[in-house]
Amino acid sequence: MLRVADAAAAVRWYARLGFAAQWEHRFAPGLPAFVEVARGRVRLFLSEHTGDAPPDTLVHLRLAGVDAIAAEFGVTVAEQPWGREVELRDPDGNRLRVGTPTE
Repeated sequence: MLRVADAAAAVRWYARLGFAAQWEHRFAPGLPAFVEVARGRVRLFLSEHTGDAPPDTLVHLRLAGVDAIAAEFGVTVAEQPWGREVELRDPDGNRLRVGTPTE
C-alpha cells in the first residue's frame, strides 16, 4: 500500500509503468480514495487516507521490460547481480525499484 495525495494523479503516473486502475472505493463522495492498480499479476493499493502507509515507502517490483520503463522515465538502467533495475519516485515521493531479473 502506498500513500498518495491525489489518487487520480497517481493512477495516471502508474499508467506510465503499465498499471491500470482496477477499482476505487470512497466511504462517501468527497472522502479519501482507496484505489487498486494492476499490471498483470502485480497489484498495488494507492490510498489517500492519512495513516494508511508511511511516506517515502520503498517497493521492489519485478517487471518485464525494464528498458522500456527506463526510456519512459528518462533514467539509466543499473546492472545489479540480481538483475537490471531502475529507481523511480512517484509524485508523492514513494520509491520504486523496478527490475527485470537476470536468467
